[in-house]
Amino acid sequence: MSLNNFKPTIWSDKLLTRLQKDLVFASVVNRDYEGEISGYGDTVKINEIGDITVSNYTSGATLTWQSLTDAQKILLIDQAKTFSFTIDDIDAAQANPKVMNAAMQGASYAVADAIDQFIAGLYSSAGITNSTNLGTATVPISVTTGNVLNTISYIGRYLDEKNVPRQERFLVIPPWFHQKLVLTEVGGLSATAVPKVFSDGVLTAGSVGQVYGFNLLLSNNVVNVGTAASVISAIMGLNRTAISYAGQITKITAVERESYFDEGIKGLYVFGGKVVRPDALAALYVTEATG
Repeated sequence: MSLNNFKPTIWSDKLLTRLQKDLVFASVVNRDYEGEISGYGDTVKINEIGDITVSNYTSGATLTWQSLTDAQKILLIDQAKTFSFTIDDIDAAQANPKVMNAAMQGASYAVADAIDQFIAGLYSSAGITNSTNLGTATVPISVTTGNVLNTISYIGRYLDEKNVPRQERFLVIPPWFHQKLVLTEVGGLSATAVPKVFSDGVLTAGSVGQVYGFNLLLSNNVVNVGTAASVISAIMGLNRTAISYAGQITKITAVERESYFDEGIKGLYVFGGKVVRPDALAALYVTEATG
């Protein structure tokens, strides 16, 4: 068997397809700068223009000209994940889609899970916090079926007060929080996580309905900042503009393993993310209460 028959583009396509289906947190961010990276350590400089000042007009008066200022944010590609596994016969695997899918599914899920956990950890950069109504990492909101809707309403209110667009708002919740919502018998809320296609055309798992204009997504990667005895979930409520993410497969190759009669597949995926609009991201700290 010759490695000349190895087709890296086939394996790359399968990995990208699986990532889009497995991700939850990465489905609620924007990928505006993804095409601008080429490898680990790359930086993307994001420019933005400051606010425009509006003045009262008086006939015949001299206009006051404003000099626009720009601010710059840096998106750093500082995360890298690899996968490598052996297979007895690459030709046979490529000829059998079921074998190839099974081989790549494990690697794809592991990378997707790492990306999800990374993005979930960006809750700490939220620009919208409120110790009274959204809780803190040490004094969370105790959530019951009686106050769960009220709790969510505060996130919507604070986003409204920051002029955050109501389109493409998301709330990524853990299973226990989802159960509280189901028990309130909210119309349009699903008891099971089902795939959904959002406006950007990305198919994502975990959609369980809508509440107060938020698309609800279910994920076990919501960060727990408490202890095993007292779980405190850091829930993110956001608009898609809040977080920019970029990721790319930079290498995927087949090699003959020295001293073995088999071949190996190895790949490298690099990525990075940043909260570019903190005022479009709210952090809600909650713990489960009885009832």
